Amino acid sequence: MRHTLRFLALTLMLLAIVLTGCCGGGSKETKVVTESTKTTTTGQELQDLKKAVDEGAISEEEYEAAKKKILKED
Repeated sequence: MRHTLRFLALTLMLLAIVLTGCCGGGSKETKVVTESTKTTTTGQELQDLKKAVDEGAISEEEYEAAKKKILKED
């Protein structure tokens, strides 16, 4: 009997904790912050872009536009 009451009490406490975590705190705001990290250098991006235009993957106009964008970001 004592074991059953202890088990029941622990179960109810666990349930209360889980429900509080899931449903409680509805008035709190959660902010998501994202940051982007550049893993390539400007020089590498320009080399890749030049290779793409040389191989015909992009047009000369697309190359110039992308090049301007890369240089502007730097």
